[in-house]
Amino acid sequence: MGQPPLNYNRKCMTNVHRRAQIRALIAAAGSLAGNHRTTRRRLSIAILSFLWVVFAVAPLRGREPRKREDFGLGFSVEIALPESEVVQAVETVVDDGIIQGSREYNKDKYVEHAAAATSSPLFPPWKDSGKVFYKIRAKVLAPANFKEAGDEGTLAVRYVVQSRDPGKTILRIDAVFVEEFRRTVHPSDGSVESAEYKDIQDHIDALELQKTQAQEGEKHRQEEVARQALERQREQDEAGALAAAQSSAQGLEQHVRDLRRQAERVIKAPGAQLKSAPFHSASNLKSLEAGVEVVIVIATPYWYGVETEDGQHGWIHHEQLEPLP
Repeated sequence: MGQPPLNYNRKCMTNVHRRAQIRALIAAAGSLAGNHRTTRRRLSIAILSFLWVVFAVAPLRGREPRKREDFGLGFSVEIALPESEVVQAVETVVDDGIIQGSREYNKDKYVEHAAAATSSPLFPPWKDSGKVFYKIRAKVLAPANFKEAGDEGTLAVRYVVQSRDPGKTILRIDAVFVEEFRRTVHPSDGSVESAEYKDIQDHIDALELQKTQAQEGEKHRQEEVARQALERQREQDEAGALAAAQSSAQGLEQHVRDLRRQAERVIKAPGAQLKSAPFHSASNLKSLEAGVEVVIVIATPYWYGVETEDGQHGWIHHEQLEPLP
């Protein structure tokens, strides 16, 4: 690249002053050597040598080393993701209709109206492994960031996705511009490849975010399913415990009824006397009508010690009692 105008003018003026000094030196030397022939010859040789050095070296001081630009090297990166996920992001970028990192006019942000393609004659055939994708824009006018690009032609980008192992993928991106009339090939300075990769990386990040959100959603769903299962199990356990308790209560009630039938008796007709002792000659405590229920408290071979409904205790002969109906 050329130097800025200010630096260039300054160097030109320096050279002009140097030449004026040389002319003055030559004039002075000629004047001094006018009367001395030998001295004039020697002085002329010295002046010529001096001038050769000045004019040979002076231009070199005005030159600046130009920055070397690497065109046509392409772009390659290893991505720590399976090939399928990288392919998904690349396909999205290939189908978006734009080529990042270049433009036709200064007001543009990128090259529009590009189309996906399965092949392109602008690149040599890809003979290695991997999946290859192309994005093409024809009739583009001298796109930016292509070396010495001019005239109208075709801008093409190639994407190569290669699986390295189940968790790593190699992505290669190359861009080229070919003039339509002269068929001149102009390599990219890397801007297109880098910008397209950034777009792909943005889609990869979005896909990873979606995957993370899906995983979180699945985790929450599974937690909800587990919670509902535990809730159902708790309800079933409570229902089982209630059923067992009801069954136990029913069994207890039945047992109580059985015990009651064993412990309770009914006075036979026509009634009986409640005795103070288990003897026929014992005094009578109370007359009990037929059908009155009593609870057996003590049992002997012939007499039962009973308790009446009003809490009075006494003895009744077992022949005067019968089981509950």
